[in-house]
Amino acid sequence: MKFGTKAVHAGVEPDPTTGAIMTPIYQTTTYVQESPAMHKGYAYARGANPTRNALQNSLAALENGKFAICFSSGMGATDAVIKLLSPGDEVITSHDLYGGSYRMFRHVFEKYGIKFHFVDLTNTGNVASLINNNTKLFWLETPTNPLMNIVDIQAYVELARGKNILVAIDNTFASPFLQNPLDLGADIVMHSVTKYIGGHSDVIMGALVVNNEKLHQKLHFIMNSCGAVPGPQDSFLVLRGIKTLHLRMERHCLNGRKIAEYLKGHPKVGKVYWPGFPDHPNHAVAKKQMKDFGGMISFTLRDNSMKKATKLMESVKIFSLAESLGGVESLINHPASMTHASIPKEERIKSGLVDSLIRLSIGVEDFEDLTADLEQALKKV
Repeated sequence: MKFGTKAVHAGVEPDPTTGAIMTPIYQTTTYVQESPAMHKGYAYARGANPTRNALQNSLAALENGKFAICFSSGMGATDAVIKLLSPGDEVITSHDLYGGSYRMFRHVFEKYGIKFHFVDLTNTGNVASLINNNTKLFWLETPTNPLMNIVDIQAYVELARGKNILVAIDNTFASPFLQNPLDLGADIVMHSVTKYIGGHSDVIMGALVVNNEKLHQKLHFIMNSCGAVPGPQDSFLVLRGIKTLHLRMERHCLNGRKIAEYLKGHPKVGKVYWPGFPDHPNHAVAKKQMKDFGGMISFTLRDNSMKKATKLMESVKIFSLAESLGGVESLINHPASMTHASIPKEERIKSGLVDSLIRLSIGVEDFEDLTADLEQALKKV
């Protein structure tokens, strides 16, 4: 079954009672049991809910996986993966990852004795010397947020082979439409469902997708024990959003390409970070493991002026200055003060995240209007 058909149909069956084509919202906390511990597969809604189950089946199908678990946020999903570890374990991750992940790793889990190495993962040569018997997890973003670096998933799968190291991929920027890490050998795929999968800026949710049954059982135990679960209304909204995921992603990619090319040719623009350019670092890897290059773009002005970058972000009219990404509307973001403010400045600069960097989430509007909006804003700087 091709992706678009799966997006519309996978995991969703007509309601057996009424024939409703959309999965009902099972707004309940508990379920009546015939006898103690004898029920219809549902005992308490933290552990399972029929609306959430339908969504999990859909997400598993989209990632070509066997099992999916939904969480109350992408950070809730990430938290569950780190809870697979024990004190003394070590994690190798990117030096330019999402600020919320950095904050969780450094300020929540390091005090419990888990060690994190923040490294440039675009070259596996930077990692080999760090691997030891305590290394238990590679946590990879690709493309990275916000510098759009590309990490070779298969290379890290090979590096982890036979070493008892899990490979987890934050696939949020790509979405399952563009990239399927499980097909490349990864153990865990994480999505901030809030972004492209939900797609309408109205739901906060996260998800994990795996193929290994024992790993699924461990993660489900953590989910049920710790309680970071989404409600049925949000699950319903994401099921609805998924039905147009393939259509939205096609438009995000088309608009992203046109805006990236426009920015690259503009005399006031400096660097443009978009993996679709042939001169983008690891472009060949992106071309190999992604179906297209997405709608996320970062750029700087030619003179790296923070004052001018601020003026540009204040001057847009169609783009909205806001955190998050992946919705139908286009957003403009300042990573250093917004999504990545929790990373110390010296570490941000070291990884290339300068204060004047601007990140765009390209929506599904007419690209001519988006280009015109950026043009009028650039004239003011």
